Amino acid sequence: MHTRFIDAFAGLTASLQSALEPILRHDDFPAMLTATQVESIKTLTGLDDAALAFALLPLAAACSVAPISRFYVGAVARGVSGNLYFGANMEFRGASMQQTVHAEQSAVTHAWMRGEARLASITVNYTPCGHCRQFMNELNSGTELAIHLPDRAVASLGDYLPYSFGPRDLDIATLLMDDVDHGYSLPADTPHHDELAQQALIACNQSHAPYSQSHSGIALESGNGKLFTGRYAENAAFNPSLPPLQAALVVLNLAGEDCLKITRAVLVERQDPLVSQYDATRATLAALGCLALDHIPL
Repeated sequence: MHTRFIDAFAGLTASLQSALEPILRHDDFPAMLTATQVESIKTLTGLDDAALAFALLPLAAACSVAPISRFYVGAVARGVSGNLYFGANMEFRGASMQQTVHAEQSAVTHAWMRGEARLASITVNYTPCGHCRQFMNELNSGTELAIHLPDRAVASLGDYLPYSFGPRDLDIATLLMDDVDHGYSLPADTPHHDELAQQALIACNQSHAPYSQSHSGIALESGNGKLFTGRYAENAAFNPSLPPLQAALVVLNLAGEDCLKITRAVLVERQDPLVSQYDATRATLAALGCLALDHIPL
């Protein structure tokens, strides 16, 4: 079991520990449960979907990286597939506050990066802040997304975000988590053997930027030689947009890798975009100790 889960695991009920132990015993637990695993755990514990998500919050919060606030928040997103995806807040010492990732953003992004088509609900320790409410309003599940909080009745995102403004108000047809392919290709002089560049391109082609059309994607190589990608997730209110680097860091962190041991990164984005990710990506990576950033304009 990854060391970060040990204390949280010890606080779970005996039946949930028994059901989860075969899944968590390996260090490479991906901080998600498949629909098949979820159904098995529910059968073994007698928990329903909502109760199980609440019970898993301590494990999600254990994934938090909060060197600034020391405030650890967990979230669990449930996809229409039945899969459960952990999320946790992330802060980066030495980088600007704007680079912070909230737990809800993390869980949503985790599900998106793993190919989930749509979210049914999200469960979180604390009431979503306005930033997260606006971020979730970009989803294809819209204001019908169910929000589960401790000691409160289930409510929809629409209940938490009345008189909302989002992509539908701007006649945006393709929403966050919809399947897309923007059709970009790498420049001819890009080395064909560069796997990071190839994966960053795929991420760019799946990014969500309907307002600026400034599609971008990134690929990171971890200290263990593993590859993680991230896509840009733009927002109708602009500020809650999530950069591709943060999306990649979410998946890298939830996979149990160390954000301070990234060895190389490749950022792919449109030539002369209205919104460039390069400067912020370079600065945040430098704060994490990685200076090896390749920038490929398309």
